[in-house]
Amino acid sequence: MAKRHNNTGETDSRSEEAIVNVVESKATLQDKFEKNRGMVLGLIAGLFLLVGCFIIYKYVIKDPKEQQAKAAIYKAEQQFAQDSFALALENPGGGFEGLLDVISNYSGTKTANLAKLYAGVSYLNLGRYDEAISHLNSHSAGGSFSPIIKNGNLGDAYSEKGDFGQAISFYSKAASAGNDDLLTPYYLYKLGLLSKRNGDNGKALTSFNRIKTDFPDSEEATKIASLISAVSK
Repeated sequence: MAKRHNNTGETDSRSEEAIVNVVESKATLQDKFEKNRGMVLGLIAGLFLLVGCFIIYKYVIKDPKEQQAKAAIYKAEQQFAQDSFALALENPGGGFEGLLDVISNYSGTKTANLAKLYAGVSYLNLGRYDEAISHLNSHSAGGSFSPIIKNGNLGDAYSEKGDFGQAISFYSKAASAGNDDLLTPYYLYKLGLLSKRNGDNGKALTSFNRIKTDFPDSEEATKIASLISAVSK
């Protein structure tokens, strides 16, 4: 019985020690909080302010602006789809804004970013190559198709300007940006032709062979047999 009493005493002693430690730790934390109350409350207030600003920006400013931009670009997209590039850029009709207005008035939206791509392609088709390059470069490409279209059209613009080195560089980027069954063989074919014209038969052969291997059902695949033979010599 005495031994049992001794063990209980030791246990009680340890429990009391633990309680004292907890109380002391709590007191220390409270003391630190009191000393740094201003800083802690300031950090909490700052966090709430950041969260509040994010909510206001997203739901009061950003999302409504995006919806307004989508409504504004509607007619310009229609004109673009009909190859009416000049109208799409500046005067699509019906009181709607042109691509250039959308870029200017709705900066920072996904729609304005898309309008830059449309504008670049429009300027390219109008033969205004420097403006095409400027707008295409300002477009932030993402997703599956946008990088191919952006780089491919930059290749076209530089090719039209006679800068074949840059054209080949951008055609290479377009061909490497994805594996779209329509666009990728199209730009591989352009890359091969321009590389052949520039005397780089190795790059031309690589491009044509990729069409033959990866896109055998493409339109471009029906036109490369003689080209492969020519650059293989």
